[in-house]
Amino acid sequence: MKIIDGTAIAKEMLDELKLQIKETNLSPKLAVILVGDDPASKIYLKSKEAACSHVGIKYEKYLLPNSASQAELLELIKELNESDVNAILLQVPLPKGIDEGTSLEAIDPLKDADGFHPINLGRLLIGDESIAPATPSAVIEILKRINVEISGKHSVIVGRSNIVGKPLAAMLLNRDATVTVCHSKTRNMAKITREADILAVAVGKPHFITPEMVKEGAVVIDVGINRVGDRTVGDVDFEKVKEKASAITPVPGGVGPMTVACLMKHVFLLALAQRG
Repeated sequence: MKIIDGTAIAKEMLDELKLQIKETNLSPKLAVILVGDDPASKIYLKSKEAACSHVGIKYEKYLLPNSASQAELLELIKELNESDVNAILLQVPLPKGIDEGTSLEAIDPLKDADGFHPINLGRLLIGDESIAPATPSAVIEILKRINVEISGKHSVIVGRSNIVGKPLAAMLLNRDATVTVCHSKTRNMAKITREADILAVAVGKPHFITPEMVKEGAVVIDVGINRVGDRTVGDVDFEKVKEKASAITPVPGGVGPMTVACLMKHVFLLALAQRG
């Protein structure tokens, strides 16, 4: 059984990226928008700011109060679309009264750091991964770097969000996996998850996946981040499931740091594309 060290892989990836940015003589610029004062969002932004600093990406932060209107947010996005920033990231969740879909759609698809714009999600479905969402990209990057063969394998995803489940399904299909997506209405879920060679879980329920739901020797990727008391735990019962898995990501220290590294890579690729 191998515990996948996402922190170490992310550092390796960021070091490679730092070199690429230097070699291409680029100064990529990322604009991050935070509306309100969600504590978890502030923690995420700190890790993104640190990663930017490490690789040589300029980081601009735009803070709007909790009371900001939809119109104010759209006006800021419009200004950033027309500015010299290469990539724009809107931190979610957004406060009540601000529509996430409308806000994300307002971002120029060519500056969409998160890959959530409908145009970029549509491109992903036809096999163009030039701007893919960061967390599914992180899952694929982990599998690649630990030499897991995806082609022909049965990959089961638990969770069907537009941020993780659906784009990850498309990315696994693009690599010739046989993909099953489970969700809240799935019947006999444990029977399906037990058939997975690769099991990716993103449901936001602590310890949702138990050993009885996992095939011996499966690769288990836990995307969940849940606060239980003063601890952060995943969607997988890590201590018990690790005995059955051939490889497994811990929480924290698994997919999280890799998501940030993939986001940095996307900012660089957007800047490169804009330079032509």
